[in-house]
Amino acid sequence: QTALQGIILLPLRVICITFLLLLAWLSASIATFCQPGRGFLPLKGWRRRMIQTALSGLTRTAYLVMGFQVKVKGKVASLPEAPIFVAAPHSSFFDAIICALTGMPSIVTRAENLSTPVFGTILSSLQPVAVSRQDPDSRKNTVAEITRRALSRGQWPQVI
Repeated sequence: QTALQGIILLPLRVICITFLLLLAWLSASIATFCQPGRGFLPLKGWRRRMIQTALSGLTRTAYLVMGFQVKVKGKVASLPEAPIFVAAPHSSFFDAIICALTGMPSIVTRAENLSTPVFGTILSSLQPVAVSRQDPDSRKNTVAEITRRALSRGQWPQVI
């Protein structure tokens, strides 16, 4: 009986996750369409709210479809309390859970990730700090950008 359940559940889960991923891509595309100051100015108003609510909800739903139930114990630090939010060791797809639970903050990611189909658009909507492994000044530039955003007095979202 459990093998039969797996045969039925796996395709259903894949279909649901694919649908949720496409909805996330559509939401990210709408929120960043004709974005003023693309990447240099923070998203504001309806664009930021759309990213926070739609992407956060879709990410949580995708993890639920995958079989993960996440419960938060304690209180998530707000932007004024912690403009920089550290998550470690940040080496797996579980980092998206943290992003969804903290209101879709900006992330630090490899520049190459932004050119990935579908995921690149979603990542770009989070206004990431992109790290280029080919640029020798990238580490210094990344630290400077994180510092600039942290000192922006709430204009930029938290950086994770």
